[in-house]
Amino acid sequence: MKRFIYIWITLITAFSSSFAQSYDEKIADAMNKGDWFALDSVYKTAPKDSIWSFLEVYSRCLIGNRLNRPDVSIPAFTELLNTQSENLDLGNMLNSSVMFAMDLSRTGENAEAASMLTSILDATRQYLDSAAIAGVRRYIGKYAALSAYKPYGISFGDSHEGSVPFRYVPVGPADKNSILMHLDKSTINGAEADITFDTGAGVNIISDSLALKYGLVPLDAFESVGGMGVQSGRYAIAKELKLGNITVTDVPFVVLTLTTNNKEADQYIDCFGIVVGSELMLQLKDLTVDFVNRRISVPSDIPSRSDARPNMCFSSSMNLLARGMIHDNPMLVNIDTGDASYGILDKTFLDRNKEFVMSHSPADSVRMAGIGGVHISQCYRVPDMTARLGGSTVTIPVMDVRMQDNPAGMDYECNFGLKSLRLFGKIRFNMVDFTLTTYPQVLSLNKLPALKVPEFTVTKDRGIKPLQAVGLVAVGVARGLINPNAPSNPDL
Repeated sequence: MKRFIYIWITLITAFSSSFAQSYDEKIADAMNKGDWFALDSVYKTAPKDSIWSFLEVYSRCLIGNRLNRPDVSIPAFTELLNTQSENLDLGNMLNSSVMFAMDLSRTGENAEAASMLTSILDATRQYLDSAAIAGVRRYIGKYAALSAYKPYGISFGDSHEGSVPFRYVPVGPADKNSILMHLDKSTINGAEADITFDTGAGVNIISDSLALKYGLVPLDAFESVGGMGVQSGRYAIAKELKLGNITVTDVPFVVLTLTTNNKEADQYIDCFGIVVGSELMLQLKDLTVDFVNRRISVPSDIPSRSDARPNMCFSSSMNLLARGMIHDNPMLVNIDTGDASYGILDKTFLDRNKEFVMSHSPADSVRMAGIGGVHISQCYRVPDMTARLGGSTVTIPVMDVRMQDNPAGMDYECNFGLKSLRLFGKIRFNMVDFTLTTYPQVLSLNKLPALKVPEFTVTKDRGIKPLQAVGLVAVGVARGLINPNAPSNPDL
């Protein structure tokens, strides 16, 4: 294992001059915290000859992967593996290769992704245990199977704009007033389909019975999908998906036997029989969700990347996160239309705002149902929470605050549910600039100024020293690589 050395040891050697230390430590600290906005900012402002060559390349890899810039990350990962492999330990080598494959797949280069991972596996197999080998093989199988198709071919017919109407559907016990978004005028392979739009789902999912009904083509590829538990599902291809006037061809779905393993919760699981989410959003490039008129619009002309600073990023588990402010607390929030409630804050918020929370709200419990199980968390139900997201502010009637740590182990502080999101008039997801813009219900989309993303610092201190950052950054990434595309947990 001579070629695999620990990066944090190399970092200590690299920090030999005070000038290099300034930028290298800032970069390492941003990587350590998973603060991809800070990493992007430091990298843009630092003279490139003042950054250790490995960190310079690795910064581009992570910026591109986490801020959805495959045009940046793909050449960077190529350079990393070709010129910096001696600075990668085994864990970072594998994690970098998997992230590289993800970005290749996002651009349709599935055969290249499978080939690259095969080369990496051949070079490292003797150092890996059986679980790691099986994990890499799973990715190879997925990309090899998808390479026989051209996933996500998108057309708008004669229209200059895609338009998808939707409706709000009640779900769960009536007294909860929980709702989901179901897309109208939708078909799969020509047959009418009832589809849930879930921005918290990183893969499209379909139940095994519906996959058979709609004639999906099974692939020799598998994925582990997590909710409150984990299920393994097989990939299948829908040759044609129609959403309003948008036609999408060769759409991959993960086929699951949908269950929460709870009799009561399983009464409502049918509302998730077919789910599309952030993977489709990435391919549509630019979506505006109009919560008042209940319509999703997609321009046929793909926007070019501008100088706008991103306010969205991927989490380690590939959830779609956005900068937000809840009760004057800056944080990253998971944008989750599959959460049928107002949402929930984790214990970190309670620890920082204990006096406010305990004096303004009663103790209660919340039951989270998801694929594989149900979890009951003790919480406080805090009324009238102010939330700022994407440039606009709303008051959330009630939001739950957990008393215990997040049972799913997610690395974000707030799950922002559909009932909170629809307090805005419209939300635009620019997946090219990776910006989220919200619009108040009383204002027209065309009359609003351009998004100006506020500055803020990630507040969650994970207690790791900067010199350890790059050696351990793969740990945070790896947690998501176990299941990079898991849908979020529906709140039933």
